[in-house]
Amino acid sequence: MTLDGLNQAYARALYRPMGFTDKDFEKPLVGIANSWSEIVPGHCHLRDLAEHVKVGVREAGGWPVEFNTVSVCDGIAQGRGMHYVLPTRDIVAASVELTAKAHSMDALIMLCSCDKIVPGMLLAGARCDVPTIFLTGGPMPAAAFGGKALVACDAKEAIGRFASGEIDEKTFLKIESAACPSPGICNMMGTAHTMCCIVEALGLSLPGCATLGADDPGRRGLADATGRAVMDLVRRGATFRRIVDIRSMQNAVRTALAFGGSSNMVLHMLALAHELGVDLTLNDFDLLSAETPLLARFKPASGFTVTDLHEAGGVARVMKELSELLSLDCDTVSGPLRDRLDAAQTGKTDTVKTVQSPLAPQGGLAVLKGNLAPDGAIVKQSAVSEKMLVHSGPAKVFESEGEVRDHLLSKKVAPGDVLVIRNEGPKGGPGMRELSIPAAILVGMGLGDSVAMVTDGRYSGATRGPCIGHVCPEAADGGPIAAVQDGDTITIDIPARRLDVALSDEAITDRLASRAPVAPKTRGGFLDLYRSRVGPSSQGAVLR
Repeated sequence: MTLDGLNQAYARALYRPMGFTDKDFEKPLVGIANSWSEIVPGHCHLRDLAEHVKVGVREAGGWPVEFNTVSVCDGIAQGRGMHYVLPTRDIVAASVELTAKAHSMDALIMLCSCDKIVPGMLLAGARCDVPTIFLTGGPMPAAAFGGKALVACDAKEAIGRFASGEIDEKTFLKIESAACPSPGICNMMGTAHTMCCIVEALGLSLPGCATLGADDPGRRGLADATGRAVMDLVRRGATFRRIVDIRSMQNAVRTALAFGGSSNMVLHMLALAHELGVDLTLNDFDLLSAETPLLARFKPASGFTVTDLHEAGGVARVMKELSELLSLDCDTVSGPLRDRLDAAQTGKTDTVKTVQSPLAPQGGLAVLKGNLAPDGAIVKQSAVSEKMLVHSGPAKVFESEGEVRDHLLSKKVAPGDVLVIRNEGPKGGPGMRELSIPAAILVGMGLGDSVAMVTDGRYSGATRGPCIGHVCPEAADGGPIAAVQDGDTITIDIPARRLDVALSDEAITDRLASRAPVAPKTRGGFLDLYRSRVGPSSQGAVLR
């Protein structure tokens, strides 16, 4: 961008009352897209970090300007406003794209933390294709409770533990009060940290950014360094699409599969692939998972936290262990990936295993297909107990997240059941609500080894147990899940990658033809537009 000459006098005049001068107008304009807000713990500390980012940009010869975008908290929205959460990914992407392009910004720094905001900024980066770097917010510390680490997902599971009588009200309130002790991202391998780790694995943030604590004194120095690094990208012309391509995306997916990342990463990486025009499909996740060993598990799939991952060497440590499976000639915001991994440090060895001695031979996710999910479904196989990898049981059908939650709390679930929750897909919900709380209640009630859940909605990255989501086609698109009735036998076979209902094709067709349409649970406003434009989850739930 240039603000020289007569034609730019009006623009210069409008910048001057904000304190900018002729010296600023000679420098590259660096936009700082900040998702700071007072309603999300993962974002409420980003305003302070932005000031340190600006210092780094100025020191390196740039002109920093900060602007904001929306952020919402999946956890706070659960059971209340979850219809609106996935759609914010598209609002974040559009708001950053439109602001950056309207002001002809020369570079972008993305300050973000949580589930849909990081992916939204990735989409914006792909659209703008200027030098781009991310600064994610880092994990809040884990609390100590009963000699173990306590994090946000433990509060969800405590609902089920309290409902089943395992803990009393006093203990329940202690867990609720202690689970989130400070600002920062929930210290578990949910979607938020999965996407922050993916950003680092893509090469879009500085080493250690994804896992360094939100309250660590070093994070302010990291913010300063991020501001300086973006100016290096400007000087060498390293735009977003020079760093992010099919090779770096496959590297990032493998890395997330190796540490048991969130199933929601499938939605977001497919959407990014769509933006970039690269060939990454749902089936590729299964192929990559089959080739990638599981090297680590984190809360809630184990007792380890993201802080433990940082102490073990962070994302770079996982990538270094996987290096024989990665494309090492990719570029990053700090230079060649090969050099970054050569410099990676090894810390606590019990947290991250080696390729030669992994936790499991396959990665964290599996793509299931069958007559219940012809276009695919997703399960976090690394968080499923061995006894539930293959399971058959009678269906109990629910038309919403609220129905199954109430059913669980009424203690009507029987071991062996398969809880089928439909009309929660991107179009049917609308907004593809997360069934995180019902899944956590199920585990908290001690049913994670005997009861499965199947839905066209989605789950949190911090979900464990036999929870299968993203069933495609969804019910609202006439998928077979809409034909299931109470008592139908559902068979789940994760090793064989199958998800089936004991019905003939003819029976499914007949039931679908006779079913009454289900009205959307929420109408009006942006969700009407979203419902009319959103594509299937098997293709990233992108707006068409």
